[in-house]
Amino acid sequence: FQAPVAPDVGVLQNCIGDSISIAIVGFAVAFSVAKVYSIKHDYPVDGNQELIAFGLGNIVGGSFKGFASSTALSRSGVQESTGGKTQIAGIISAVIVLIVILGIGFLLAPLQKSVLASLALGNLKGMLMQFKEVGILWRKDKYDCVIWVVTFLAAVFLGLDIGLATAVAFQLLTVVIRSQIPSCTVLVNVGRSNIYRNRKDYTDIYEPEGVKIFRCSSPIFFANIEFFREKLITAVGFNPLRVLRKRNKALRKIRKMLKKGELQVTPKGLICMANHTHESDEELDNNRIEELDQPTSMTDLPIQIDWGADLPPGITVPRVDIHSIILDFSAVSFLDFSAMRVLQKTLKEFVRIDIDIYIAGAHEGFLDKLERCAFFDEEIKPSMFFLTIHDAVLHILLKKDIASSPKLKLAKEKGSSNDYIIIPSNGLRSRECTVRLLSPV
Repeated sequence: FQAPVAPDVGVLQNCIGDSISIAIVGFAVAFSVAKVYSIKHDYPVDGNQELIAFGLGNIVGGSFKGFASSTALSRSGVQESTGGKTQIAGIISAVIVLIVILGIGFLLAPLQKSVLASLALGNLKGMLMQFKEVGILWRKDKYDCVIWVVTFLAAVFLGLDIGLATAVAFQLLTVVIRSQIPSCTVLVNVGRSNIYRNRKDYTDIYEPEGVKIFRCSSPIFFANIEFFREKLITAVGFNPLRVLRKRNKALRKIRKMLKKGELQVTPKGLICMANHTHESDEELDNNRIEELDQPTSMTDLPIQIDWGADLPPGITVPRVDIHSIILDFSAVSFLDFSAMRVLQKTLKEFVRIDIDIYIAGAHEGFLDKLERCAFFDEEIKPSMFFLTIHDAVLHILLKKDIASSPKLKLAKEKGSSNDYIIIPSNGLRSRECTVRLLSPV
């Protein structure tokens, strides 16, 4: 044993790279072994505390020109298999090693390395048998299985230092990939209550007619907003921008046919008075393609076009079977500015084809952020926000009942101060809607 000395600064430049690699690999191996035994014996392990302990131990040991300390896999396995659980066992193990080094080490010098290897492998049998769990891990979580395999191969072929850095970089890459492919599902009502879950997981479900409930289970930002848009379009079954452009082209053609006298307005609708002449999309565009993305305007027409009814011959517009979309944002923790603009554009496309948009379950501060970023305008309004999905569904059903009932519509127009309880006819029983109608029914 030598007296403690300060480290030689002259050799620091030559070994700084190796020392960082040794520190990272040593701590990673030590902490991974500690996690294995902590899970096995059910006790917590604090990574910061372990790092401080190794740092202080190596500082003190380095002052005496000692080796860098880390976990001894074989002796850890021996101690655990013999029942050692406290620091007393570690002290006894260290004393025995000290005695062997100073007193009887020369007796073990002729011992073959194969004997020592058998001791190490015998105690590491449990850790080596983890290869059997690769198949199970693949069935449970494919990302974790791929990370495990990549870490193993990188450590074998690139060495522990470079292999560990490669594994960490690969794991960060998987996090980026996961965030770019969020989980998007279509929700339905379960058991006619206020519970809404994935329609694929339940049988006793109810889906309001003409209503789609869409959920995104991750933050929405610039990297995954296009994926979110594609999943939403797939869920509703049509592209709103395509429908909007088709409707505007149809209105251009209707105006042109009315001007030529080829269409006649009757109480039953529009009747074609001439043979159909096909016109290409380029002729209908008329070099004003940007106008096709604007809201449809029928103020100059003598009749309001019902897009769900039969249209004049030669005019085809994709059919839209839904009237409301509810976006469940309860799992959306944040929305960046780039994604906000794409989301605003997407919602406007739906609004312009007469589809009501509702956002439910947004976290605190979400609405304030949208207001600061000028998200709302004449088409996108704060009234689309609801506390829960069920509140939005009841609002839609009540709105539909008022629109379809002449008495309710008349009461709304006249005005009164009477309160009524309206229970939706679909059987949703979670809440009753107290509605202030404007006149008795």
